[in-house]
Amino acid sequence: MRNYSFKKIHALLLLLPSILVLIGACEPLATSFKEVEDAVMYTKSVKVTPPVPDSTLKVMTWNIRFGIGRQPWFGDACGDNTIFRKDEVMPGLEAVVARIKEVKPDILFLQECDVKSNRTAYIDELQYILDNTYFNYAAYVSEWKSEFIPSDGLGRMDMGLVILSPWPITDAKRINLATRGDQAGIVNYFYLHSCIVSGRIKIPGFKEIPLLNIHASAFATDDTKKKHYEEFKAELDKLNAAGEYFIAGGDLNELPPGSDSTDFCYEDMCPGESFHQPGDDPQHKAGSDYTPEKTWLQAIYDSYKCAVPLSVYQANQPAYFTHTTRPGHTWDRTLDYLFTNNRWRAGSTVTHQDFLTDSDHAPVSSEFVLVKE
Repeated sequence: MRNYSFKKIHALLLLLPSILVLIGACEPLATSFKEVEDAVMYTKSVKVTPPVPDSTLKVMTWNIRFGIGRQPWFGDACGDNTIFRKDEVMPGLEAVVARIKEVKPDILFLQECDVKSNRTAYIDELQYILDNTYFNYAAYVSEWKSEFIPSDGLGRMDMGLVILSPWPITDAKRINLATRGDQAGIVNYFYLHSCIVSGRIKIPGFKEIPLLNIHASAFATDDTKKKHYEEFKAELDKLNAAGEYFIAGGDLNELPPGSDSTDFCYEDMCPGESFHQPGDDPQHKAGSDYTPEKTWLQAIYDSYKCAVPLSVYQANQPAYFTHTTRPGHTWDRTLDYLFTNNRWRAGSTVTHQDFLTDSDHAPVSSEFVLVKE
């Protein structure tokens, strides 16, 4: 979860005339996305031999918080920093690589991976991860891409979603999700645009596997998030209707139905903020009150198999929490998921809550049961 509502929005308004001139005079500053377009493909220069699975495939999803660990950043956790030096980014990025090697997933979904962004010292984080792990291929799609963001010193931005695999990824696409309807046009122009990255892998002896990785909106105050879940489910429904066995997941920025706590305004509140008090406007911190959304994921749970079944989650919710906005605090809610229309190997799911300093999200891994040809 990340709050990218710019703190210096007045700066955008002051710069608006110059921005419009630049937009009209040259290439657009921010990228506009088509409904469906090809992903950017990455490969390792010296390939490693892929594993030879016999019955299952370990899959992991992880929002890596653009490789900065739990360092304070202006867009979340009440931080002030906007950009980081290379020596500030590399320790977090190295920790991400170390954790990947520790878990050893066969397929990895990442969210919030930076590619040559100003805030992370122009490091191509995806290429670094690819070169320093055992993966051979990656499919990347941008969800926040601009040559220059004129707010808070952000500058160039390219952040997105990734599928990593030791096997070739085919038919990799970026699937656009509904645009937020609760933002001013100039803010939306420079804002991130939620999406899905999809692709396919073929392991010898087994049926081809469609893969879908989503990062849904965190801070929309209208029905945008609900639209994202409906669009995500529609993609899963198409694969299911075609008789294909998929692996899907990512950061849905939503609680499972039946969660004991649904309002985190106090947990997420920064110094000087006030919520739930007479006269407060808004009454709730954006992205922190899930109460009106408590059933929005039910249709996905009803149709497909979550790596952490709803009954298991509801019986011991803290064991499956994957997110907190507060550095130094333990996880306080679940936002990250894996789904399939096939099977997860019983007892194989792990919520990696010991990765507390590596991101503000804990990864979730599980073993997908392969289907023979």
